[in-house]
This record gives sequence, structure tokens and C-alpha cells, in this order.
Amino acid sequence: QVQLVESGGGLVQSGGSLRLSCAASGNIFSINVMGWYRQPPGKQRELVATITRTGNIYYADSRQGRFTISRDNAKNTVYLQMNSLRPEDTAVYYCHADGAPWGQGTQVTVSS
Repeated sequence: QVQLVESGGGLVQSGGSLRLSCAASGNIFSINVMGWYRQPPGKQRELVATITRTGNIYYADSRQGRFTISRDNAKNTVYLQMNSLRPEDTAVYYCHADGAPWGQGTQVTVSS
């Protein structure tokens, strides 16, 4: 089993930046791909970006250019750097790994 803990969310003004962290524990060597998802209030959960253990990266079309996903395999941690934030980026952000249960998420709120 794999456990995931998200952190780094908070309140930021429009145009600001945040860096989210996702720490994995448990059977981490079973993980092939990790990613960030988000769920805005009243909306469905959506994919933001994914990264494989070997470094292959995918960005959802609407987030490419503002968000950057990265990883530190030695620390079993994945990051999401978010720049030029907009109010529509307000959501609960979740980390995910294949075969892992969803964590609690971290709240990101972008003020107008």
C-alpha cells in the first residue's frame, strides 16, 4: 500500500505563486506514475499534471505554461509549482499515485 500526504496550499492573491508538495510512504517502489488533480467547488475532479518515475511529464492543456510538476525520488516527493494563479484555480488539490487511495488534499484559494 501507498500513503500520500499533500501540503503547501493556502490563500494567495491573483497573480501569485504557490508550491505544493506530495510525500509518499509505504510501498513506494510499486509506483509507476504520480500526478496532481484538483476539484474546484461544485465541480468534478480534474487532472492537472502527471510525472513518471523516469521523468516523463504530461500537463493538462489548460494548465501548461503556468504549472510545473517535478519530483525528488530520493525524498519520495512530487511537487507542483503554480505561477500566475487565477481565481478559477481555487480548488482542493490532490496528489495521486497508481494503486494508491486518495489523500485528504490541500486547499488552494486565489483571491480576486
